[in-house]
Amino acid sequence: MTELGTRAKPTDKIHVDNKPLPQRQELLHLAVNKPPGLVTTMRDPEGRPTVLDLLPRRFARVFPVGRLDLQSSGLLLLTNDGDLAARVTHPRYHVPRTYRVKVSGLPDERALARLRRGVRLPEGRTGPAEIEVERALPTKTWLRITVHEGRTHLIRKLCEAVGHSVEKLQRVRIGPLSLGSLPLGGVRLLAPSEVSALRRAVGLR
Repeated sequence: MTELGTRAKPTDKIHVDNKPLPQRQELLHLAVNKPPGLVTTMRDPEGRPTVLDLLPRRFARVFPVGRLDLQSSGLLLLTNDGDLAARVTHPRYHVPRTYRVKVSGLPDERALARLRRGVRLPEGRTGPAEIEVERALPTKTWLRITVHEGRTHLIRKLCEAVGHSVEKLQRVRIGPLSLGSLPLGGVRLLAPSEVSALRRAVGLR
C-alpha cells in the first residue's frame, strides 16, 4: 500500500478495487504524402485502396483529418488526437491549406482577381483565396492557392468557376505543417515542435 500523496509515474499500472484503470492512449500525429488513386477514408465499400494501406501496422489506430479527393496528392494529417482533428477541420479556426495546382490555359488578371476576392458557387460565396502564379507554360499554368475553408472539392470548383479546369492538384501545407521533402507515399511522425505549432494554431496548448 502506498502512502497518501504518493504520485504515480506514467509507466505505473494503477488498480482501483483490484481493477486496472485504463491507460491513456498514446497520441500519434502522422504526415502522409498521399499518391493519386488512394481513397481518404478508413475503409472503402468498393474495395479501393485507402491511405491507411500506406501505414505500418503499429499506426493502425489513426484516422485522416479532412480529405483529398481520389486523383489529388499531397499532405494529409492522420492522428488519434480527436481534439486537434476537430479544430483543424472546423471552419471557425480558419486553418489555411495551400495547394500547387496545374490548370488548363493561362488565367488572366481578371480571373486571378476573382479568386482573390472570392467566387460565388451554387452552395454560396467562397472566402478570399491567396493566389500566386508559379509557372506559366504555353497551354498550362501552375498556381499556388491558399484557402481558409475546407469545402469539398473547393480548389477544383474555384478554378472551374473562372474557366480553368484542374489537371493536377497537390496539397503542400496545412496551417504550419509543411509537406517538405516527404516522398510520394511516404509516412512520418510529426516532430514535437510541429505538433505544438499545430495545436497553437487552433488554440490548444
